[in-house]
Amino acid sequence: MQTDVLLPLLGYLLLVFGLSVVAYRRRQQGNFLNDYFLGNRSMGGFVLAMTLTATYISASSFIGGPGAAYKYGLGWVLLSMIQLPAVWLSLGVLGKKFAILARRYNAVTLNDMLYARYQSRLLVWLASFSLLVAFLGAMTVQFIGGARLLETAAGIPYDTGLLIFGISIALYTAFGGFRASVLNDAMQGLVMLLGTVLLLVAVIHAAGGLHAAVGKLQQIDPKLVSPQGGEDILSLPFMASFWVLVCFGVIGLPHTAVRCIAYRDSKAVHRGIVLGTIVVAVLMLGMHLAGALGRAILPDLTIPDQVIPTLMIAVLPPFAAGIFLAAPMAAIMSTINAQLLQSSATIVKDLYLNARPEALENEKRLTRMTSLATLVLGLLVLLAAWHPPQMIIWLNLLAFGGLEAVFLWPLVLGLYWERANATGALSSMLTGAISYTLLAGVDLHIAGLHPIIPSLLLSLLAFTIGNRFGKAAVSALPVTGPQL
Repeated sequence: MQTDVLLPLLGYLLLVFGLSVVAYRRRQQGNFLNDYFLGNRSMGGFVLAMTLTATYISASSFIGGPGAAYKYGLGWVLLSMIQLPAVWLSLGVLGKKFAILARRYNAVTLNDMLYARYQSRLLVWLASFSLLVAFLGAMTVQFIGGARLLETAAGIPYDTGLLIFGISIALYTAFGGFRASVLNDAMQGLVMLLGTVLLLVAVIHAAGGLHAAVGKLQQIDPKLVSPQGGEDILSLPFMASFWVLVCFGVIGLPHTAVRCIAYRDSKAVHRGIVLGTIVVAVLMLGMHLAGALGRAILPDLTIPDQVIPTLMIAVLPPFAAGIFLAAPMAAIMSTINAQLLQSSATIVKDLYLNARPEALENEKRLTRMTSLATLVLGLLVLLAAWHPPQMIIWLNLLAFGGLEAVFLWPLVLGLYWERANATGALSSMLTGAISYTLLAGVDLHIAGLHPIIPSLLLSLLAFTIGNRFGKAAVSALPVTGPQL
């Protein structure tokens, strides 16, 4: 166990818990549901940019993505930049309209929005089940990434690291709620930026400069410096699939979409788009380039996901490595707390309170139940992460795709197609979930495309056909509404 590495990380975790205590005390003064799950819709532009970026950038971006760049070379670095417009798309497509309707309907969760729009309890139950299943898989990836970081960089055994990491996140999320999540996201975004720049500069220096590093990659395998990447993985169908999966499809991710109903005003959206896009660009380029160039320093790693934590130890002094360790930990923690909150909101707000609305009167009991649900979910994910795969990026993309196949069209068409109805949305959700599960389960790639593309096309077709047989919801989109 490396004490010099652990001390800065311990200080960082104490700061995280401190912010959670501040958020908890502030929560005592407001309405529980609005504050715990949305922070009273008070985010400014900087916090919005950081929380959206930190929620989107996860273990896959700091561990899995650089691991893939290590294995496949500089072509994967270019591929990672496909994600650049993700924040712009999320806030641009959902953004103002989503927030206006959320205030009109007094919506606290994504399923509140779906029910207000489509007036279907069956749709809410299906959406809730899909969200919980996919989030369990997605959070498992994050827990694995955190434990691997502690194992490789700090010498803590995987099982012990998993326990420390999982219990810490479950506790601070359970008691701090959304406000703690976004306060920590703002700090974690800054930590990620600092850590990324620090590591990339250290990697280039250790490799003898950029030119020397690229030359070493070419000696190892000329395909590592080709646009097609190692093993010629970067075909046009693969790149198109990747763009849909990690950029366009992000609009349909529930934990990203809910950020679009929690900001303060239009100025916050505009500032969030600009700042968020800049932060995504720096983080994606910096981390993936560090992973690709890291092969010139560490050519013989058997588990690609270990490249970033191993590089930390190899190219940084111990104390600096401890400071950088907080960066990927920040990315992982910010994603998990967003997904944990969304999952507990689904259980408590969308399922329990819909079945027993009278329980809303007992706010103290509701507070305890919500915190308990968050803790239990965290412990379940911890158990699921006990036996990890070698490369977590594929598991993460699988969970991403499942959420997008279910939620993308009901969200987007619900906002922009006035005649969209519950029959169309239900048809789309079922078709997306079933087709994606089947295609991904048998690993079938039609014309070389990832299962997400045929699944989204089929779910769009199902929405269009199903919409012809249903009735428009009573609460169709208003012509006018509250302004931001």
